[in-house]
Amino acid sequence: MNVQHLASPDTLKMTSGWRVARADGAHDVAMNVPGDVHSSLLRAGVITDPYWRDTEVSLDWIHEADWVATGTFTFAGDITKAHTLTFDCVDCHADVTLNGVHIGTCDNQFIRWDFTTGDALRTGQNTLAVHFKSNSRIAAQKAEDSSIVVPYLTFNNRLPHYNYLRKTQCHAGWDWNIALSPIGLYGDVTLRETNVLRLDDLTVRQHHEGGSVTVEVEAHVQTNDVAQTTMTINLCGQTVEQYVTIYPGQNIAKLSVTIRNPALWWPVGHGEQVLHDLIVTLGDEVRHRRIGLRDIMLDTSDDAVGARFAFRVNGREVFMRGANWIPADALPERGTPELVRDRLTSAVEANFNMIRVWGGGQYEADWFYDICSELGILVWHDFMFACNLYHSHDKHWLASVRTEARQQIRRLSSQPCMALWCGDNELVGALGWYDESKADRDRYLAMYDRLNYALEEVVDEVAPDIPFWPSSPSMGPLNFGDGWHNDTSGDMHFWDVWHSAKDFEHYRTVKPRFCSEFGFQSFPSMPLIETFTAPEDRSATSRVMDVHQRNDGGNEKIVETISRYFKVPESFEDMVYLSQVSQALAMKTSIEFWRSVKPRCMGTLYWQLNDTWPVASWSSLEYGGHWKVTQYMARRFHDPVLVTAQPDTVTGDIVLWAVNDTPDAVSLSIGMTRVDVAGPMATVGTFACVCPPNKAVEVARIAATNIAAQEFLSFKWQDVDGKHSGQNDYLPNRPKEYDLRTPKITAVEAGDTVTLTCDVPALYVTLNHGSADIYSDNGFTLLPDIEKVITITRKRSTAGAAPPSMATSMVTSIKCLNAS
Repeated sequence: MNVQHLASPDTLKMTSGWRVARADGAHDVAMNVPGDVHSSLLRAGVITDPYWRDTEVSLDWIHEADWVATGTFTFAGDITKAHTLTFDCVDCHADVTLNGVHIGTCDNQFIRWDFTTGDALRTGQNTLAVHFKSNSRIAAQKAEDSSIVVPYLTFNNRLPHYNYLRKTQCHAGWDWNIALSPIGLYGDVTLRETNVLRLDDLTVRQHHEGGSVTVEVEAHVQTNDVAQTTMTINLCGQTVEQYVTIYPGQNIAKLSVTIRNPALWWPVGHGEQVLHDLIVTLGDEVRHRRIGLRDIMLDTSDDAVGARFAFRVNGREVFMRGANWIPADALPERGTPELVRDRLTSAVEANFNMIRVWGGGQYEADWFYDICSELGILVWHDFMFACNLYHSHDKHWLASVRTEARQQIRRLSSQPCMALWCGDNELVGALGWYDESKADRDRYLAMYDRLNYALEEVVDEVAPDIPFWPSSPSMGPLNFGDGWHNDTSGDMHFWDVWHSAKDFEHYRTVKPRFCSEFGFQSFPSMPLIETFTAPEDRSATSRVMDVHQRNDGGNEKIVETISRYFKVPESFEDMVYLSQVSQALAMKTSIEFWRSVKPRCMGTLYWQLNDTWPVASWSSLEYGGHWKVTQYMARRFHDPVLVTAQPDTVTGDIVLWAVNDTPDAVSLSIGMTRVDVAGPMATVGTFACVCPPNKAVEVARIAATNIAAQEFLSFKWQDVDGKHSGQNDYLPNRPKEYDLRTPKITAVEAGDTVTLTCDVPALYVTLNHGSADIYSDNGFTLLPDIEKVITITRKRSTAGAAPPSMATSMVTSIKCLNAS
């Protein structure tokens, strides 16, 4: 046996000194790595802001052209040894040359590419070039060459046939995204010595039993010769090692360590986010991971209704509160760790414990999941397929998908935030959206099954310690039922209120087991609108506002809904504000009702948390990360201990519910008041309630006839330990049906605090609408002669975007429904 001892590999990270130019040599500019072509051209002044007014289409020449990114580096190592060039993320079709020698081809954004340098590497200066091919041209060519017509989502995607590309699908557009089709290098580019072995991936699994956890590590390694070395695991003060032999080709080396009575990782609100250092050594290759020890299961057992859909963490059922995540910015370079941490911090501040990384977006960088694990945010993760049909009859394409899934599952296997792998977004429903698939469903269903089964096979092969779900929405494995309208099993997407223009009250007609998509749109705030419009554009019916609305008829739906629930505003600024109040009311109506029917419903993830550019959309964080009214209201309707009033459609009573998402029973004292919009208030009663852990219980019933036409209910609660308190309202009528008085609101500022009082009830009071600062509350009800103290809880960074500046005063403006 020819035994080679492993030398410590040298690694060179190539992140500086890059340039990019069109293939004909034009527009030669500096390029950041990670970075993209559009951002490089914008920074150099070659193009104007893509988000300004209607600039978008004038920039199509960028994605229609080929581009060449070039980097130079000096190599002083031993060229007789083997070396590998690794690209973490190449978007999307590209040829790679080193000193003019072709060393590899990329055709999937979601694969890590490892290319051996061979004889191309030189001592001294080297030139690395990535020749990007036009995404739009490749997509069109693949569609033309396909033996089977594979339709795409024409009403969402301005750019055609991107379902043929393994690329972020929303780069072609979507009903909230600009269609720029960026090109670039979105991760690290590294040169490393791999003379004897190349350690590519680690798979980390956890097995919990009897108060102990066994952590199993698989090292995926390649070599060209036989080698012997030592594999070592160091975790929680324990070290385990063994001698391993590596043979030519691909190898898996396994080792495990058992930790007794481990300190566990919990999602936020349920315990500490304890992270441990896992050090894996194979020869002189060393990998470091921060892992949390936790056990995650998905209960889909049958029950009297149908089948459950409930996550269990460390043996405890957890109601999931959150939203869907889309890419942080339409210009990938702007999606920095600092910007993303800000958005995810906003999620935790609004009492989220889960986000869904949606299938039309992208697998995020390692640091994204590091932040989620640190903050205690669980991640439902789609594989990157959404709303289209896909050409899974192409064996090469399907093999690429398998490689993609295998790499991504391994890469994220050590992250405690990972809760679920889901096959796709809405591909089952898409079978009924296209003429071709409706005319020949069997063919396209077979194609879908090839894709879905390939993903399931890879999950079974890699065997991560989290569950797999076939699709979203889905009623279960091999069930192609209607996940949009059947609320008895699986996860549900409920879009009737927005897309079918039904009233908010329609949310109460379904009781989903888990609602993973639903939403309502609003306009962004006026300070943000002013960043992408000229003064003449600031109208709900202007062409530019239509450009910044990607859902057909969306602005009309926003305006029509305002007229249904509120009196018609006199100004565009008031319409913008009311659109956000309308959106917040829609989300409050749905989520509070669905939380009140737990444990039948065990999760709500609304669409969507964030925006990729300044646009009218379903987001609760507008572009730049500023909180819409919905985000503030989410902090209240996501409160782990919530009291909500719901109408009983059978008796007509108004039912008061206490909802407890915590692991401990809470003893609540609840005070309820009838509030007349003219000002007078009358006590309804005080109710005592013990709410068991993770339950919703009925507290009291109030006959609707006991509430006058101009009255609404206000109620406050406090637990005996002082840990949980809150305030909520219930309006039996639509806001426009109340004869609201114009309030006299007094504001007294003291540093980062303001104390508000008023003479008559003021609804949805909002300080500095569109401010970058985060307040302790906003979009709230102010009751007469009762002080409301508001503080600034976080002064936000605005790095990575061009949002409105922070307000210089806490009370630059005060908006409320009464005065809009």
